[in-house]
Amino acid sequence: MPENATEKLSQSFGFSEVESSEREEKIRAVFEAVAPRYDLMNDVMSFGIHRLWKRRLVREVSPEPQQMIVDLAGGTGDIAQQMAAKGCRVLVIDPSEGMMAEGAARHLSNVEFRVGAGEAIPLEDASVDRLTISFGIRNTTDMAQTLREIHRVLKPGGRFYCLEFSRPAWWLKPFYDFHSFYIIPRLGAWIAKAPIAYTYLVESIRRFPDQEEMKGGIEAAGFHSVRYHNLSFGIACIHIGEK
Repeated sequence: MPENATEKLSQSFGFSEVESSEREEKIRAVFEAVAPRYDLMNDVMSFGIHRLWKRRLVREVSPEPQQMIVDLAGGTGDIAQQMAAKGCRVLVIDPSEGMMAEGAARHLSNVEFRVGAGEAIPLEDASVDRLTISFGIRNTTDMAQTLREIHRVLKPGGRFYCLEFSRPAWWLKPFYDFHSFYIIPRLGAWIAKAPIAYTYLVESIRRFPDQEEMKGGIEAAGFHSVRYHNLSFGIACIHIGEK
């Protein structure tokens, strides 16, 4: 089961060295292009519902003072800010300097920003209490490697929380697909001035594993007690794993 799950992740999100380099450059360019209006676009695309999903994520994490929490692919730091408000230290690690510059300009207290990628997290082994990643793991060049890296940097007993788009209920899927493939790229062109960027983002959502496949991939990386909670009838999902 774990080996099959790893194979599926590698097949869906695995790339050759040349492809990985090209994909990384493309993804970085996408987020640099949309950084100034990224949070606004999320509000418009999801009708503000993404904020409710992120609040649910923070409640699941239940940050405590003195904890070391990493928000991987944390971008502008909107989730990091919510967690840091609980008194813990939060480190945002993201490959996009443009996205993090937007967050740093807000002078968030107890939030630090550092350039880094999920495939090679710039932290020591067993150094993190909690690690979150929201709408970012599908943009890695090697998701299986990223999950292994997340497992590596967590302390024994540490927890991993992944908020990501997933597979909606069958009755909702036709409406969701129409919104994703026809409305979102046009909103991207109008508000963010980056239709190509949002076309890419929609494609990455479509390719992402469903709830059970993702659960299997997290287990294959070494996590136990893996579980998930569907949000908005499966449009998004929070996966939780323990080390």
